[in-house]
Amino acid sequence: MCGIVGFTGERNQELLKRMADTIFHRGPDQGGFYSDGSVNLGIRRLCIVDVESGKQPMCNEDGSIWVVFNGEIYNHGELRKKLEDKGHVFRTDHSDTEVIVHLYEEYGEYWPRHVNGMFGLAIWDSRKDLLMLYRDRIGKKPLYYAELNGQLVFSSEIKALLKHPGISSEPDYQALYHYFGLKHISAPRTAFEQIKQLLPGHLLKWTVDGITAKSYWKVDFGSPMTDITEEEASEHLLYLLEDAVKIRMQCDVPFGAYLSGGVDSTSVVALMRKHHYNPVITFCLGYRDRAEGQFYGKYQDLYYARMMAQRLKTAHYEEIISARDFAEGMPEVIRAFDEPFSGTVSTYYLSSLVKRHVKVALSGDGADELFGSYLAHRLAFPIERYLELTKNRKTAWEDLNEDEKRELFPFNTPEQFSFLQRIASRSLAEWRERLSVFSHAERKNLLSREFLEAAGWPEENSVYACLEKDLTANDALNRVLEMDQKELLPNQVLPFVDRLSMAHSVEVRCPYLDYRIVEFANSLPGELKIKNKTVKYIQKKAMKRVLPQELLERPKEGFVQPIYTWMHGSLRKWVEDKLDSLPREIFNLKYVENLKREFQSGKQYLNAKIWNLVCFNIWFEGIDRK
Repeated sequence: MCGIVGFTGERNQELLKRMADTIFHRGPDQGGFYSDGSVNLGIRRLCIVDVESGKQPMCNEDGSIWVVFNGEIYNHGELRKKLEDKGHVFRTDHSDTEVIVHLYEEYGEYWPRHVNGMFGLAIWDSRKDLLMLYRDRIGKKPLYYAELNGQLVFSSEIKALLKHPGISSEPDYQALYHYFGLKHISAPRTAFEQIKQLLPGHLLKWTVDGITAKSYWKVDFGSPMTDITEEEASEHLLYLLEDAVKIRMQCDVPFGAYLSGGVDSTSVVALMRKHHYNPVITFCLGYRDRAEGQFYGKYQDLYYARMMAQRLKTAHYEEIISARDFAEGMPEVIRAFDEPFSGTVSTYYLSSLVKRHVKVALSGDGADELFGSYLAHRLAFPIERYLELTKNRKTAWEDLNEDEKRELFPFNTPEQFSFLQRIASRSLAEWRERLSVFSHAERKNLLSREFLEAAGWPEENSVYACLEKDLTANDALNRVLEMDQKELLPNQVLPFVDRLSMAHSVEVRCPYLDYRIVEFANSLPGELKIKNKTVKYIQKKAMKRVLPQELLERPKEGFVQPIYTWMHGSLRKWVEDKLDSLPREIFNLKYVENLKREFQSGKQYLNAKIWNLVCFNIWFEGIDRK
């Protein structure tokens, strides 16, 4: 795991080193640089595999092909043997980086189709004066770039690009506009107009003639397995997950796992235990500011994590933070993203503990987006059923019989049914927009006229509408999951996994995001994912062979922090100060003041909106303006 930087053009070692030093946290073990007058490549290396001989940048035998690589290739041993059988000669002992060099030589630009791994990397082919950037299939590792007078500049993080004197910090107003609905910036845009993010499963080619980008892999739900049985599906899923866990335990440094006490992380730890002779080292985050006698909510995590650590006989560690610890860490949290972000940030605080014990940690991230768990996932089938009922003029709660009410579970109370009615639409994009933090109408009131004009009044330019046009899934739940795998997973979930762990020089590996599991899960019908009132049904059926029933039936809490409780308690003054200092050139401060008064009166429905604004202000205050 590393951080990479580079740019085409004349040799400039000083600039290259300055960019690399900016992301020192991604690779504190080694630095490496290559310049030949046409390209400049740099890396900060976190030594995980082949610690001694795996130094980068790395080249082929004649020095015509060079690579800088951030990530891991989990099947590198198998690939090395195949390449050696084809006549390729390796210099290193077991470096996965060198495998990439020879894969490119053997298979050309589509070499990633042969690998199982996560990566953001650059390959320089001096024979063709060709620089190529690659990002892994699902987007686990980041890669940003900018075009500058016909040249290409790239890096694992935005902050390194901003060290280049030719790269402007001018904001992308349209990207920022969508942040207030999504909680994150939607790729390929970034918060900065000149900087773009390479999309998952894509490659980018630079020559003196220009830049082109295309996909080598896509999220695809278009080949459903309609004849597979539950038993067959659960058995195959368990087989795939066990192998995905096993190959992610291959490294030359100490490793452990996140253990939140939920089904996803505990499944990973249980499978690790089958392939590890020593106790698995596990980590859990807890919170000091707990209400008297409080058990439910995030405070259950410690209970279940301790229970499963004891059953699985792990070496278990806990990090307990207070509301004040959380607030004091937020500037560094947002700095890790380089963009406004108001999603989950707990990984940052837990990774500070992980760093003291191991370099690598496995996690359960990705399972929710594959098998269905979030509110939008739980809404999919009930909305579909509700729309069917409306065709028969059954539009009110009183119109439904008892069987029809049960079919709308969990929206089968008068209050939940009313919510379902407000959200429902025949357009998936439209009802997903209704779950946004700030609606388009609210953003018109929230943001200044100057900001909206700079953004091009983009309320009709829906991120979800663009995604809906290209969906391949047929059933209602899978269409929502496909949308989340293209937007939420790579742009919100995986950034908090990668950026907040790498801020502490910790590599996180996600077995559920093994491309074999992704492709298999996406071939299963939605009815196997949420069924009989159970979210992630097929995953839990598979894990019945591994986990106790008590854990499988635990309500999902998610790996989040209790910020909404703290905002109305010990962090209230801190939140109010952030609202008071929002920049007037961006916001309609009169509207913000109204929101603040409602928040001060205790209105809980404003929590996500207030936190969205607080996080934006932390980012805005920390921008390194040129």
